[in-house]
Amino acid sequence: MTSAQICIMISIVAYLSVMVIVGAVFSKKTKNVGDFYLGGRKLGPLVTAMSAEASDMSSWLLMGLPGVAYLTGVADAGWTAIGLAIGTYFNWLIVAKRLRYYSARIGAITVPDYFSLRYKDKSKVLMAIAAFVIIIFFVPYTASGFAACGKLFGTLFGVDYHIAMIVSAIVIVGYTSLGGFNAASTTDFIQSIIMTTALIIVLVFGVSRAGGMEAVIENAKSLSGYVSMFETYNAETGTAVSHSFLTIVSTLAWGLGYFGMPHILLRFMAIEDPNKIKTSRRVGTVWVVISMSVAILIGIVGLGMVNNSAIAPLADSETIIIQIAELLSKNGIAAALIAGVILAGILASTMSTADSQLLAASSSASENILGGLFKLNLSEQAKMIVARVTLIAISVIAVIIAWDSNSSVFGIVSFAWAGFGAAFGPVVLLSLFWKRSNKYGAIAGMISGGAMVFVWKYVIAGLSDVLNIYELLPAFVIGLIVNVVVSLATKKPEQEIIDEFEEVKKM
Repeated sequence: MTSAQICIMISIVAYLSVMVIVGAVFSKKTKNVGDFYLGGRKLGPLVTAMSAEASDMSSWLLMGLPGVAYLTGVADAGWTAIGLAIGTYFNWLIVAKRLRYYSARIGAITVPDYFSLRYKDKSKVLMAIAAFVIIIFFVPYTASGFAACGKLFGTLFGVDYHIAMIVSAIVIVGYTSLGGFNAASTTDFIQSIIMTTALIIVLVFGVSRAGGMEAVIENAKSLSGYVSMFETYNAETGTAVSHSFLTIVSTLAWGLGYFGMPHILLRFMAIEDPNKIKTSRRVGTVWVVISMSVAILIGIVGLGMVNNSAIAPLADSETIIIQIAELLSKNGIAAALIAGVILAGILASTMSTADSQLLAASSSASENILGGLFKLNLSEQAKMIVARVTLIAISVIAVIIAWDSNSSVFGIVSFAWAGFGAAFGPVVLLSLFWKRSNKYGAIAGMISGGAMVFVWKYVIAGLSDVLNIYELLPAFVIGLIVNVVVSLATKKPEQEIIDEFEEVKKM
């Protein structure tokens, strides 16, 4: 192992050690399942904002988005970022405060809990369906995070993929199972700072090695369609490809996914003071806009570095930040330690999402399926044991899924995002803002929205180029329409539910 690799390893080990220490500290403050899954609703506005956005972005921010910009230019990455920024803002604006009030009013500590208690579903069918949706989409999502960690360490240090993946999984499971929601949220906050630092360092160093910003811009302009918002650059042919209106709308639809993301909704439910949500909204939205803009710019800078022969052409565009960090590490011990911080940022972006997904999936299995559906009456101590055992069991399944070193890391992210957005998004919005919605509409909408993601992606999208759009958009629309139609076709909610709705509306 070279001196540069040793310095990088020191930075990463220091970072991992801090994450485990945070978990150990919060384990002493986690006394019941309410603390474990929702932190006792005591999150401050800054931690709420940054943990929500860090858990949202995942390694997609530091690998996927720069990779897309590097390959095809501004349009694909730009419209995706715009859609996500709009979705972030409106999720905080219209969902956060009302969900916080509603969930506290009915005593919900998980998303399936909220659905069941909101509609007074005594059969627990709605809770069970929501819990299974979470497990279906989150277990492989978590596996993709483990795989990303394994590939990162394997690429950097020549470590066996499986060993690297298992060690990463153990660390993530360690601090999450120890400290629960508070540990995950606090580490997510720390990870957001590391991710931001990594983006800034990579951008500044990359621009300097690409010959300055003027050289980067000139190189981008020389490629047909590269800097256009209505065309993309085709590297194979060197020509521009038209970006149709339907493609733009489909890409913007990424923003709809926010309304159904369980790990983000849990942050809304956990904030201590609902009146400080405005602060969280501003902080979270500004961070998302700046971080995605910098990530896209890094992709463009990376291409400038290739043109300037600072780095070799990339076989995998998503490794652009890793390549820049490795180049930085060759400039002495201090630079190598800084490169370690950058690579820890990639690790942080993956871990911040994986820990939140683990909590959401384990809460669905233990609290909602075992406790809710099967009505197991357990003591608080027994519930804590079940919660931690369930989290570990789900992690083992995720490790098995990620065992193939060639497993896809980012394709699953897109699909899972669509699944949650279509299955949960319409139900969340209607439950908060339409008092006529009922449990029958919620069940039908959830099933139809989630199912349409599969149907559209694997059946309808292949029928025509026109229909080959991101499955979230049509699935979300179908889920919303079915929810409304079924609610209107069945009996209206009981007066108790309507009174509760009106009470929350006045808060």
